[in-house]
Amino acid sequence: MQPYAISRDSPYTHVAWTQALDLSFPLLSDWNGEATHGFGVAHDHNGLKDISRRTAFLVDRDGVVRGAWAYESSQVPDFDALLEAARALGE
Repeated sequence: MQPYAISRDSPYTHVAWTQALDLSFPLLSDWNGEATHGFGVAHDHNGLKDISRRTAFLVDRDGVVRGAWAYESSQVPDFDALLEAARALGE
């Protein structure tokens, strides 16, 4: 099981976020918006277009989405709950 985080920020910004948040998993850039549109989570926010809604997806080894969670922009995902869901899947 390998968690990843994806955002529309640039790869250079991710270096700073990884260090600031002391992340122990990869932070991937969706600079071109392919994942944002592919997962159907694009929306307009504060005058910016195609911003990703704060969401989490559980994707199995075959690329099948097994779970999805949506959050308000002020919410932080419950990482323990997400990891537990992944463990329950047996990935």
